Amino acid sequence: MPKLKNKSSAKKRFKITSKGKVRFNSANLQHMLRRRSQKMKRTNRGTQIMCDADARIVKRNFLRM
Repeated sequence: MPKLKNKSSAKKRFKITSKGKVRFNSANLQHMLRRRSQKMKRTNRGTQIMCDADARIVKRNFLRM
C-alpha cells in the first residue's frame, strides 16, 4: 500500500505549534474593508489558535498525523 500524502491545501493554510495546537490565519481581511468595523479588523489581524474540536478534524483528515 502506498504512503498517504498530506493535503497540499492544508499545508498552506495551517501550521502545528510545538504543543500540537493548530494555528491559522484569520478570514475577512481581503476586500470590502470599509464595511467592517475597526474592532473586527484589529482582532482578525495575525493568526489565531483553532478550537480543539476543529483542530482534531484538521489533524485527522488533512494533515495525516
